[in-house]
Amino acid sequence: MCTSIIEIARAEGMAKRGDDWFPLTQTVVAYDHARHAPLGDVITLDFLNTALGAGARAGVELTLETAKELRTALDRAIAAAEYEEAEVRGKGATPRLVRVA
Repeated sequence: MCTSIIEIARAEGMAKRGDDWFPLTQTVVAYDHARHAPLGDVITLDFLNTALGAGARAGVELTLETAKELRTALDRAIAAAEYEEAEVRGKGATPRLVRVA
């Protein structure tokens, strides 16, 4: 059963597929049944550049628990990076506390 849970966000960065790197334009986050991983429903992360066609995609399928752990790690890394930018490098980013579940 498809869940129709999809979030799309603008992306700026690079992704690697095989030996080639390509610039990103968007990230798609979805919750649906796995297509490749031998799992049930998964969080799918697709990093892509729509202007470059279907080959410009890097995809990941994660269990819900793994996705939660990734979110927690991202929150910690983002908080530390914001502190680094604001306090250490003086770039004016506003550090904020992150509540970790």
